[in-house]
Amino acid sequence: MAAKGVGAGRRSDYDDAAPRPGRCEGDGLAMNMIDPGQPPGQGATQRALVVFTPSGRRGRFALGTPLLQAARSLGVDVDSVCGGRSICGRCQVEIGDGQFAKHGIESRAGHASETGAAELRYAEKRGLKPGRRLSCQTLIQGDLVVDVPPESQVHKQVVRKDAEHRVIEVDPPVKLYYVEVREPDMHDPSGDLRRLEEALAEQWGITGLDCDLRVVQRLQKALRDGGWTCTVAVREQRVKRLLAVWPGFRDKIYGLAYDVGSTTIACHLCDIETGEVVASGGAMNPQIRFGEDLMSRVSYIMMNPGGDKALTEAVREALNDLARHVTAQAGLEVEDVLEVTLVGNPIMHHLVLGIDPIELGGAPFALATDQAINIWATEIDLRIHPNARVYVLPCIAGHVGADTAAVILSEEPHKSDDLRLIVDVGTNAEIVLGNKDRLLACSSPTGPAFEGAQISSGQRAAPGAIERVRIDRDTLEPRFRIIGNELWSDEEGFAQKVRRTGVTGICGSGIIEVLAEMFLAGIITQDGVIDGSMAARSDRIVADGRTFSYVLHRDGERELRVTQNDVRAIQLAKAALYAGVRLLMDKLGVDQVDRITLAGAFGSHIDVKYAMVLGLIPDCDLAKVVAGGNAAGTGARIALVSRAARAEIEQVVRRVEKIETAVEPMFQQHFVEAMALPHKTAAFPNLAAVVELPAPKVAEAGDGEGGRRRRRRG
Repeated sequence: MAAKGVGAGRRSDYDDAAPRPGRCEGDGLAMNMIDPGQPPGQGATQRALVVFTPSGRRGRFALGTPLLQAARSLGVDVDSVCGGRSICGRCQVEIGDGQFAKHGIESRAGHASETGAAELRYAEKRGLKPGRRLSCQTLIQGDLVVDVPPESQVHKQVVRKDAEHRVIEVDPPVKLYYVEVREPDMHDPSGDLRRLEEALAEQWGITGLDCDLRVVQRLQKALRDGGWTCTVAVREQRVKRLLAVWPGFRDKIYGLAYDVGSTTIACHLCDIETGEVVASGGAMNPQIRFGEDLMSRVSYIMMNPGGDKALTEAVREALNDLARHVTAQAGLEVEDVLEVTLVGNPIMHHLVLGIDPIELGGAPFALATDQAINIWATEIDLRIHPNARVYVLPCIAGHVGADTAAVILSEEPHKSDDLRLIVDVGTNAEIVLGNKDRLLACSSPTGPAFEGAQISSGQRAAPGAIERVRIDRDTLEPRFRIIGNELWSDEEGFAQKVRRTGVTGICGSGIIEVLAEMFLAGIITQDGVIDGSMAARSDRIVADGRTFSYVLHRDGERELRVTQNDVRAIQLAKAALYAGVRLLMDKLGVDQVDRITLAGAFGSHIDVKYAMVLGLIPDCDLAKVVAGGNAAGTGARIALVSRAARAEIEQVVRRVEKIETAVEPMFQQHFVEAMALPHKTAAFPNLAAVVELPAPKVAEAGDGEGGRRRRRRG
C-alpha cells in the first residue's frame, strides 16, 4: 500500500495520522527503541530495525516500508516538499555499510531496495551524490543505519563557530612579491626561472629559494600574460619556497583555518597578510553517521577493515565543501587559497591525515606523531591551489590533541599569573589548568548529551530550538526563548513569531538552563531525581512510567518533556567533565581556581551561572567565569597568520603535563561525587552568594523513582 503512494502524479499518504502497513507504532519523539526485543522474522510481519543518525532514533518496520515514512513516524527531521514523488530531492539519505557495534546492528546497502527508475530519472536530471538515496523511493529490506545529512533536514543546523575578534600579531608564513623580470635574449640562454630568481634577489633581496615543478609549469604563461611582470608567493617556513606565480600585480593572498570537531567543523577564510576574516562557515562532521562519539568511530574501524578510509574520505570531502562555500561567500576561487592550518582532537587529526586511529582506542593511546606537520594540501586531497601547503598544529597526548594546543595558543594560560581553568566543551571535553609556572591538560568523555543528542526532546542548535529557560519558583510555570526569536514565550507576539519554525526541541544551552532551573525550583533533588510529590503543585510534573517528567512546552497533543533519563544523561556528562577538572586540581594541589573560561561552540553559549549551578565547573567568582568562544578556531587562525605563533606553540606543548583520566584511580570517586547537583561534597560559596541554592532534600514517596528509592531505604 505504501509503495503505491510514491509514484509520480499520486498523492502522498505519508502524513496521514491513521496507522497503515509499515508504520512504526509508538511515539518516536522520546528517542526510544520501538519494540527492541522482537527480532526480524517473528510475528505476522517480518520487521527490520532501522536507526537514523545523527538523531539516534530507531524503530522496527515491516519490510517494504519507505524510509521517508519510517523517518516521519519516528519524528526524524527529513525534508520533503513534493510528497514523495522524487521531484524535489530534499529527502536524500545515506545508507550505512558495515558493523555498527554501538547500535548492535549490521547495515548493508543490500538491505535497501535497488535504485529504481524514479531515482535514476532524478539523478540524470538533477544529479545525486554517490551513495545518496531518495528516502521516499528507498524501501526497507533489512536492518539499516541511515544518515540524514544536514541539507536534508528541515531544521538545518546552525553551527555556531564564528570567528572571535582578537588582536593578532600578523607574521604570515606566505608573502606576496611583485617583480619585473628581464625578457629572454638570444645572447643569454638563461631560463625564465633563473631570471625570476635574479629579479627577486635584486628587487627584494630574496635568495636561496626552492621551487616546485608546479610553479615552473605555470611560469612562462604568467610572465608573458603579465608583460614580464608577475606576482609570486613565497613561503618562509623553515625553507624558503616559491609557491605560486600570477601575471601582473596581485595584492591579496588567502588561507583557511579549520577546526575539525567530532560533531562540527568550522572554517575561516582569512586574508593572510592582514589577518582579516573575510568569510566563515560551519558544517556537521559527516563522520557522525559512523558513530556519534570518537570511540564509536574507532569501534567501527576495528570491526570494518578499511573503515578508516571511509571516515577519512568523508571528513576530507567536508573540508572541500567548506572551502568552496567560504570562497564563494567572499567572491573568490578555491585556487586563491595558498595556506591552511588545521586543528582537531587526536582521532580527528589522524583521520584527516589518513592515519589509522586504532592505536588511540586503547592503552597506552599512542599517537602516530605528536609533532607539528607541514604537508602539501594535495596530500590530504584538498582541492585548493595545487601548490598550497597545510600546517597541522602539534598534538599533546593520545586524548589531548591539536585543538587543545590551539586553545592554549588562543587563551595563553602559559603567560598568566592567575591560575586559569579552560574547558573546551564538546562531545569530548578538553581541559587545561595552570599558569606561567605549570600547565596540565586532560580529556574527559562527556558524550553528545550537551549538544542535544541522547535527550528525549533534544536537538542541535537550529531555529525553533529552546535555548533559554526560566521557571517560576512558586507556580513552577516555565517561560523560554527559542533560537531565531528574541521574544520570551510569555511575551505578546511570541505565538505569531514562531509560526514559521515552531518550537521544535531543546538545544544544549536550553538543556543546561532547564535542568538548573528545575533544581533551583525544587523539582529536581540534589541527587538528580524528579520529585513526583511536586505534581500536587503543578500539572507540569507528570508520571512517566515508573518515574516523572517535567512538561516544558505543550503544543496540542505534542509535548516537549524533560524526562528522568534526560536528567541522568546530563548528570553523567557533567560528572565526567567535573571529575577531569578535579583530577587536574589534585595534581596541582589546589582547591580553588582564579579564572575559568568555557570554550567551544557549545561552551560559548552556556550561561556560566547555570553551568556552575549544575556543577559542570568548580566554584569560582562568577565575574571571573567567561565564555571564550571558539578558542580552538581562534588558535588555528592565529597559527595561520603568524610564524612566531607556530614556533611558540610547538615549544609550549612540550611543557604541558598530560593526565590520562582513563588510568587515574581517583577519577571514579570524583565522578560519583560530581553526580550530585551541584556536587555531593564540594562547597560553592561564590555561587551561593549570588544564587539561592535549595536545601538538600529527598524525593517523597510516591509512584516515581524517588519514592521507590525512599521506601527501599526504610
